[in-house]
Amino acid sequence: MKNFRNTLILASCLLLAGCSSSSTPASSGSSTQSGDKSVLRVGMECNYAPFNWTTTEAGETAKQISSVDFCDGYDVVIATQVAEGLGMDVEIVKTDWDNLIPSLNNGEIDAIIAGMTDTPTRRESVNFTTPYYVSEEVVIVRKDSDVSAITSIQELSGKKVVGQMGTLYDEIIDQISGVIHVEAATDFPAAINALQHGDVDAVTSELPVAIGVTSANSDLTFIQFEKGKGFAGEEDATVSIAVSKDNSELQAKIQTILDTISEEDRNNIMQAAVERQPAVNE
Repeated sequence: MKNFRNTLILASCLLLAGCSSSSTPASSGSSTQSGDKSVLRVGMECNYAPFNWTTTEAGETAKQISSVDFCDGYDVVIATQVAEGLGMDVEIVKTDWDNLIPSLNNGEIDAIIAGMTDTPTRRESVNFTTPYYVSEEVVIVRKDSDVSAITSIQELSGKKVVGQMGTLYDEIIDQISGVIHVEAATDFPAAINALQHGDVDAVTSELPVAIGVTSANSDLTFIQFEKGKGFAGEEDATVSIAVSKDNSELQAKIQTILDTISEEDRNNIMQAAVERQPAVNE
């Protein structure tokens, strides 16, 4: 991963994709039809670049989600490859983060590919594949702040730290002794907005997202921590595909396809996503 991180840091002209959090659920059922092919309905926020974002521009990797909007990103490319491996078309269903698992279990989508970490709590409701991306936990801070040069998460004691609601990055904040754990942001752009307005001192994030945000915002930087000085359970900074518990057949088929995508290919897909994410808010 180190060489990949170094390559990512060179990416420029990037910006966090701010977009509406409204969801557009598909009809219920295990799949829909598109011509002669079945459709794999995949849920994601379309609001978490470089994993997924909303754009008004069509592109080779983007998928249409409304009459005017498209969704693009790392997750979209992975979803497309999975669907192709299944002999299906892919439909991206833009869904609020908190509604992803309910939508899956209600049959509104067939899979979640949305930068979601496999946790024991989530595993009670859904089944997960092995990780399709391995990330790293970091914090984003303002360059001119008194925490811009910290080397340990414990130096954030007494500081206001925020993460996105319902994610691992909200939960890990409590590993900081004496931290002021600010109420979770409804989405990641809201967390960054709070940081830039001085309402918080730091935002917990994962590395690819932090690179995109800080490359586009000269007032922000991110901090990586040496082993033992960062967040515990760094092995949890992975993302996996979720399917419903009653669809073990689909889980097995998706896993087989994921196993054919090498780590090098996954890193290349992420690098490309970082490089093409929007340079302006849409």
